[in-house]
Amino acid sequence: MKKNVVQVYLFALALIGTVACQDSKPVPEPEKVEVELRSPFWNFEFPASACSQLSRTVAQSALSLPDDLTQGFTIRLAADLRLPEAERTLLEVPGVLRAVLRQHDPDDRKTQNYPAYKMPDGSVPVLEASLSLESPTQPGEFQDLKVGIPLAILERPEGMHDIVLHFSGISWSLYVDGRLYDNDFALGYPLASRMKSWSLDPDLVSEAALYEPAIQPAHVATPEPLVDANIQYWTPPYHNAWVGDVVTFFHKGRYHVFYLFDRRGHASKLGKGGHYFEHLSTSDFRTWTEHEAATPLERQWETFGTGTPFLYDGKLCISYGLHTTRIYPKEQTTLPMQWAYLDKHGYTASINYDTIRGLVPAGSTYSVSEDGVHFKKTHILYHPCENPSIYIDPDGKLRMLANYGARGTWGADSVAGGWKCLDADFPLGGDCTFFFRWGGYDYIIGGFTRLWSKSANEPESAYKDIVAEGKDFYNGLSVPAITEIPGGRFLMAGWLKMQNWGGPLVIHELTQRPDGYVGVKWMDEITPATGVPMELPSEGISSVPDRSFMLSFEVCPDQPRQGRVAVSFLPEDGSNGKACEWQLRLDEARAQYADALEDGYASEEKTLREGGSPQAAGNYAIENGMDTSEPFKVRILVDDGAGKFGGALIDTEIGAQRTMITYRPELTVGGLSFRTEGVSVKNVRIAPLCD
Repeated sequence: MKKNVVQVYLFALALIGTVACQDSKPVPEPEKVEVELRSPFWNFEFPASACSQLSRTVAQSALSLPDDLTQGFTIRLAADLRLPEAERTLLEVPGVLRAVLRQHDPDDRKTQNYPAYKMPDGSVPVLEASLSLESPTQPGEFQDLKVGIPLAILERPEGMHDIVLHFSGISWSLYVDGRLYDNDFALGYPLASRMKSWSLDPDLVSEAALYEPAIQPAHVATPEPLVDANIQYWTPPYHNAWVGDVVTFFHKGRYHVFYLFDRRGHASKLGKGGHYFEHLSTSDFRTWTEHEAATPLERQWETFGTGTPFLYDGKLCISYGLHTTRIYPKEQTTLPMQWAYLDKHGYTASINYDTIRGLVPAGSTYSVSEDGVHFKKTHILYHPCENPSIYIDPDGKLRMLANYGARGTWGADSVAGGWKCLDADFPLGGDCTFFFRWGGYDYIIGGFTRLWSKSANEPESAYKDIVAEGKDFYNGLSVPAITEIPGGRFLMAGWLKMQNWGGPLVIHELTQRPDGYVGVKWMDEITPATGVPMELPSEGISSVPDRSFMLSFEVCPDQPRQGRVAVSFLPEDGSNGKACEWQLRLDEARAQYADALEDGYASEEKTLREGGSPQAAGNYAIENGMDTSEPFKVRILVDDGAGKFGGALIDTEIGAQRTMITYRPELTVGGLSFRTEGVSVKNVRIAPLCD
């Protein structure tokens, strides 16, 4: 068989093409997509006098605060930020609070994502503020709640800045020049008896003022909307913020994306998660709008788990779980009471948790929106399940798939309670399960790794394990959600693992064959726009544009369904240590990501059926669903998230039939290497992604 190796070194700006097959028509370039963001600016109406004030002339002073600090406090600093050679303490309340300037230590936990924002000299100076909180479950034990930013994220890192440290009683937040840059959610309160005095560095801080109770900031709109360039691979616009579990819904002409807002890779709220649902929507998939949070955290015991949006009584609702057992022992929550009621009556109770005393709410609840944008919590507990997936089945009946903390299929006449178990043994497992019907087939997707399907006219017992058949559509996303949009189209949205429990948003479109097999392709409307593509003929050499780019080429087999093609993504420095290879074996309709080898093809990876882990977004394989009998096009997007990703996201579409995506930490793509066997590659094009 014919063998051919082609190498492209982006840093050398060169590529050698391959043998041509048949001509193809140019594909129209994608249009730009914009995300209109909520303003990050806030205004504090500071009163004329403060509880305590400090200036350079009075660098240390006594504090007089009430014993009850549940209403929080606000501190305002006028500080001259400088690049520190050693740690400098701007302000301190001994044993309780510190605001410091320091250089990032590479051994520190990476969840703050500081290294993605470097100064021109490569250093990573940071501003941090820590607050010591007494545990509500372990009196006498204290933990530091820390917020911070890399100074390089500021438009003007050095010089005078207005800094606000805000403890609301629920959250600990850092504002610089009126802009919110970081926050975390509290678990416990600072001990007022420890807050006897405070001091500042007179060389860096000219004045400071403390206000108690905390001042509630007002949201300030910007004169012009703040806009992000793309929704595909989008993350919240903070240095340490990511998209967690995604749930979606189409309602009244709008596609809604709800996602668990994740800071620090599940490490917020002192390691308890601190997740809640943020909200995006679009009517045309070109312009997206960021709305206010659908389920904000408003009490210290709150931390939420995945549910589903659904339509009930003409209103858009969203179910979710109260993951209170991450904070409190189960016996201190309402769960035992809820299970006892279910065991006694055979259906679940409806409990307004505001009426409960002595127990902390846990289990399933939901919020309701009258307009599809503004949501209100019902405060109703309706099931002890902690990840409830509610939907209306094709017969119009209210159904729920119970996840984390429970299992089975449930039915009720009302969302608010009275849920009865219809099938205790199905779904068989998985978490964050979702139902959808497409044409003559029903599907249940099971969180990270499960998928079942049956004909729509068959009983529930007829569901087949599609993963066991090797015909799943998992493509590297975690907890994907499926939603139908107009035109009989179905979208799959999820997050790509970059942090422990978060990453960028990814949305792909599903395809369906007459036999019910479901494939995946890129969604045309949101494929990132590119600059002018450069065609790379077999005899030509062309420059390559950027660290984030789209590569496309045609694969032409010498014989139908025979041969192999691989593309290796090489590090910018020319070494092969972190290189990633994408490979497709046409004879087996099998593709994979693996660690690239200097000589030869990479080792074979496992599919989900074989025990592989696509959801880890590293090395894995996919199988089936790729017709390789005729020439087909491969498109590959490489994105470094403008440095935020700390590595390379690589998203591959194979003949508009299957997609697969990976994240390669610490890889900055600087070169490409093609390897072929029994195929020709033609019409190689590369173009930078638009900002």
